[in-house]
Amino acid sequence: MAINKNHEFEDLDNIKCAIVEKNASADRVQFLKNLLELNQYQVVVVGTPPPKAAPVAAAPIVEGAEAIPAPVPEPAAPTTFTVGVTNLAFNATNAVFGRSLKTKEGSIVSLAYWQQKEALSNDELPYFDNVY
Repeated sequence: MAINKNHEFEDLDNIKCAIVEKNASADRVQFLKNLLELNQYQVVVVGTPPPKAAPVAAAPIVEGAEAIPAPVPEPAAPTTFTVGVTNLAFNATNAVFGRSLKTKEGSIVSLAYWQQKEALSNDELPYFDNVY
């Protein structure tokens, strides 16, 4: 059970995981996966389930009419994904502000880098002085 909303757990592919991000795009998933695996975390990615649609009202049955089966839509490929790590102690907020993640260049991951607002991490500048 999560202590608060910022530290969630779920079973992803039958593996208990700490959730890093939900509804992430494919590009974001690739960024997070590369960064987290570089920092020795085992990453699990699953497609975000589509939102539940409201039930569709059935067409009225007319006597003597031939029954036509409704076409069954094919499930679409997921457009968003849920990213988790198998280390249940992981919390993205604590990892970024606790300065425990590093980039492939060896610098500490800044908030702007984590949010992909900067291509290079500049941990010299405090996050509260950063104007976006």
